[in-house]
Amino acid sequence: MKIQKGKTEFLMGIDNIEQLKQWLNEHPFANGIAFIGRSNVGKSSLINSLFGKTTARVSKTPGRTRQVNIFDFIVENKETKSLEHFYLFDVPGYGHAEVSKEMANNWQNLLDNFFQLCSEKILLLNIQDARHPLQESDLIFHDYMKSFNLETYLLFNKIDKLKTQSERAKLKAHMPEIYNKFKWVKQIHFTSAEKGDGIQAVETAIIHFVKRNSSMKGFN
Repeated sequence: MKIQKGKTEFLMGIDNIEQLKQWLNEHPFANGIAFIGRSNVGKSSLINSLFGKTTARVSKTPGRTRQVNIFDFIVENKETKSLEHFYLFDVPGYGHAEVSKEMANNWQNLLDNFFQLCSEKILLLNIQDARHPLQESDLIFHDYMKSFNLETYLLFNKIDKLKTQSERAKLKAHMPEIYNKFKWVKQIHFTSAEKGDGIQAVETAIIHFVKRNSSMKGFN
């Protein structure tokens, strides 16, 4: 099985709280995945490496994802020649984006409502920067997420940026603390959206999760 690259379809972007509540209430069994990470962590590039290079808009400006973007993606089973549809959610980031207080408050309300109302069949993929593990904003976010009872995987992106032995040794030295801080997380992956490192393992993990839940109610 594999994700069909370049076939992911944008459905809608929601920045209105009431509209988001309505959509989530109308899709109580939505099966899929949600990407979220600190601003400028490479979330859009990682989405594009998994689903096709033009799926998410890539920007050098932090905080460009200003709404909950909803996509339809397809998992292809070559043996049975079947196609199954699932949801992909690109969620506004957290951290140090230079935005107005009003916009920041709206984003927080969007996040609160999304995580409170979304189906338990949504896998949360939290993207962090392998060069800067255990950032305060990441730790705060994980404390926040624990109460929502969503299966969560942690992706340390940009491992290709660890150019020197000392940089790689620094990450290795942090590993015991990383596993201790995030021991409630089901899986931890190390990826490079640019070089492709770890992408196949993440794709496999995504497929296993959505297929595990598709025996109930899937795309609706």
